[in-house]
Amino acid sequence: MAAQDVEVGPVGAERPDPVISVRDVWKVFGPKAEGVPGSPELCALSRRELMERTGCTAAVREVGFDVAPGEVFVVMGLSGSGKSTLVRCLTRLVEPTAGQVLFEGEDILAADAKRLRELRRNKFSMVFQHFGLLPHRRVLDNISYGLEIRGVPRAERSRRAMEVVELVGLSGYEKSYPDQLSGGMQQRVGLARALAGDPDVLLFDEPFSALDPLIRRDMQNEVIRLHREVGKTMLFITHDLAEALKLGDRILIMRDGKVVQVGTGDELVGAPVDDYVRDFVRDVPRANVLTLKWIMRDPRPDDVLDGPELGPDVVVRDATRAVLAAAAPVKVVENGELLGIVGDEEILAVVAGQEADA
Repeated sequence: MAAQDVEVGPVGAERPDPVISVRDVWKVFGPKAEGVPGSPELCALSRRELMERTGCTAAVREVGFDVAPGEVFVVMGLSGSGKSTLVRCLTRLVEPTAGQVLFEGEDILAADAKRLRELRRNKFSMVFQHFGLLPHRRVLDNISYGLEIRGVPRAERSRRAMEVVELVGLSGYEKSYPDQLSGGMQQRVGLARALAGDPDVLLFDEPFSALDPLIRRDMQNEVIRLHREVGKTMLFITHDLAEALKLGDRILIMRDGKVVQVGTGDELVGAPVDDYVRDFVRDVPRANVLTLKWIMRDPRPDDVLDGPELGPDVVVRDATRAVLAAAAPVKVVENGELLGIVGDEEILAVVAGQEADA
């Protein structure tokens, strides 16, 4: 399996048709950039070697992944990994050099200018780190601006703007100007503006990285609440692993423009594909991320199998009290099938290992 397609997950698990499908996407900056993706020799070069030989920089290299309906899919990596360039390629704010981006089965890269405008206005919205609010417009008018561009009548766009004001917790601030709001409140306006058009997909490009830690935490919780309430498909860009683990159903880790691994948080922590990912997740509190399926063992002949039952996806932290209080090992059961058992030894190994790393 190629690096860009590395995806750990249950064998045979069926996923619904993806909302977004990305296939072999490249973005190369520099002279004769279009010649790089089609050349096996140039594709094999490192970023530095490619620059020295051709004067080109491959910001995104052969990236591929799918995003399922209603999923919060996080793309993360350090500065320069290509994550922000990638999300801009998905909406053609940056034109990809090669590859395919399918949105609900439609190839976005084949769309003409008119169709691309329709998609941007109706199908997906972006929330950026820099809010981009119009300083001379009040909150309500900032929120309804996208609807105004689409030609929505004033009464309808005001009604819709008021709905999302309530949704994102801006009630009482409708008549305020942006400079009268805190950074967190301004980002709520940006989020409300993106939601006002009722898009199928929300794209977030490091939206909270400039906020103070406490405000950032509040906004993360806001995204979780909104996802629970409106169920939008979300693609979230971040450099913060804690943020990725908190928000993401699945996480894609990038390095030097390439995909290193895709998986759920517990898959990245429990089965890192290489030393880069292993180092990335080294300081993650394992008991807060790993589930019982990662620490369970097969029963031994002397095990008493009359303990309580828990599912394989229960987080270790949430299972600790039940396991330690039980007189017999906890049975890990799914659909009536015994998958394994977890006792004091397995739980304490995770907790003790976590404390040793602290």
